[in-house]
Amino acid sequence: MRPARLAQDHTPGVAPALHAAQWLLENEGYQPDLIMLLQPTSPLRIPEDIDKAVELARETGADAVVSVTQVEAHPYWMKWRHPDGTLEDFLKVDQPVERRQNLPEVYVLNGAIYLVRTEMLMEQKTFHTANTFSLVMPVERSLDIDTPWDLYLADLILKDRRRNEVS
Repeated sequence: MRPARLAQDHTPGVAPALHAAQWLLENEGYQPDLIMLLQPTSPLRIPEDIDKAVELARETGADAVVSVTQVEAHPYWMKWRHPDGTLEDFLKVDQPVERRQNLPEVYVLNGAIYLVRTEMLMEQKTFHTANTFSLVMPVERSLDIDTPWDLYLADLILKDRRRNEVS
């Protein structure tokens, strides 16, 4: 069990993984090759996503693998909103992109899978090393529950999955 101090809203996601790795080493004399964090706020991932992350780490020799999904709202089209209501480009680009089809592909961490070599986790205290690879997951399995609306959507999707499995 992780200590209460590591179960707070402000606790960084890497802290419980570090605690678990240290506990295993000190109490069991065991250091696994890899540690995977599967956040409960990402309930739409499937076993195949997990298997693919491990396979990617093994095939590439990655220090870490994190799951990502392609962004729906592209950062080139995002704006800052000033207190007076006027807008300013969030990112400055040399040539504005007018068509969605011309936008470069951009990905965001989806929170579903964080896999890291234990040695790197203990050394660098992060899931993001210079040798981190991405596992691209489809948007339909990339919901990260952060709001009541996200929870509502996840509930609908999971109910639909169960209904379709029974049919």
